[in-house]
Amino acid sequence: MPKAPSGFGAVELFQLLRDGHPRTRAELASMTGISRSTIGLRVDALLESGLVLPLADGISTGGRPSALVVMNPNARLVAAADLGATHATVAITDLAGNILVQDRSTITIDSGPEVVLGYLTRAIGALLEQVDRGRGNLVAIGIGLPGPVEHSSGIPVKPPLMQGWDGFDVPEFVRRSYDVPVLVDNDVNIMALGERSLNWPDVSHFIFLKVATGIGSGIISGGVLQRGSDGVAGDVGHIPVSRGAGVVCHCGNTGCLEAVASGPAIAAALRAKGLDAQTGADVVSLVADGDLDAIRTIRQAGRDIGEMLNMCVNIINPQVIVIGGSISQAGEHLIAGIREVVYSRAMPLATQHLTIAQSRSGPESAIIGASSMAVEYALLPENIDRLVGASQQSRSA
Repeated sequence: MPKAPSGFGAVELFQLLRDGHPRTRAELASMTGISRSTIGLRVDALLESGLVLPLADGISTGGRPSALVVMNPNARLVAAADLGATHATVAITDLAGNILVQDRSTITIDSGPEVVLGYLTRAIGALLEQVDRGRGNLVAIGIGLPGPVEHSSGIPVKPPLMQGWDGFDVPEFVRRSYDVPVLVDNDVNIMALGERSLNWPDVSHFIFLKVATGIGSGIISGGVLQRGSDGVAGDVGHIPVSRGAGVVCHCGNTGCLEAVASGPAIAAALRAKGLDAQTGADVVSLVADGDLDAIRTIRQAGRDIGEMLNMCVNIINPQVIVIGGSISQAGEHLIAGIREVVYSRAMPLATQHLTIAQSRSGPESAIIGASSMAVEYALLPENIDRLVGASQQSRSA
């Protein structure tokens, strides 16, 4: 029996096929320098596991046509959840992040972890029944929460909008119903993953900025989401800006960007001018109606955000900055204020190729990001090795 070179097996071969491009055994042998007989053994193991599929024969070069193999995105399922302050979206996706079924509900996060996660586990079960796959094909669950999360443990840490969640073991609770890995992160990080995956897959240096009730960012550098040593990288809403001098923020400090440019801060500024603006949605409506005071105020908020982003651009040097969140629906008026400051103040070398754009995906980015987080974990080499090994043990039994 041919012996594979040390360190190269079905797991490594699968990583080559994850890009979704069909390849023949001959192509895989050429790419890897591995003998065709050894490649054949590895491909057979992946076919038995269901992780790859045979396709129609490739183009013949005179002999027998070579069968193509490709990653099978339907081999396993992941569950993804975007839990917001007042809503919850739960979906089942395949390994390529395609949404198969989903459920959207109105539920407040401060109902407490048992209530919200109880809904989540029931929703996952109902959705799995809809896709007719059963729990046996579920390999991971990704969850986004609207507050700080210690990603290594999945435990919320002093989340301001999540009463009763501080220190609650989210993964442990969910695993009582589903014995699979449970990945948890804050909502802005998963939105960054989703927005990049859907619209900017070739961008390695990327910032997603959410402007809503609060202001936060997800930072991708070198193609990797940056969480920092304690999981709070991207908490830009509490960076001081010049117009915030003396303005008290809910965090207890003064001068924070959030205190002057978040949805509630903008609404408060408009109320002071006599306009009926109770929420961020009211602000967006006033802008859409062409109210000049609302347009000027949202443009100024963009300048304040641009002051903060100017620093980020000079430090991180992103290729793309995407603005999302509910206040981003104010569109070009907000973006124009941001661009005005960033392009005029940041170093020219840092902005010569910089794109600043509105989110193209809206709320969908969060659920795709949660799926992406779960898929990436499920397809780590050690996890693929277990899936392939389990398939081979089942066959030998």
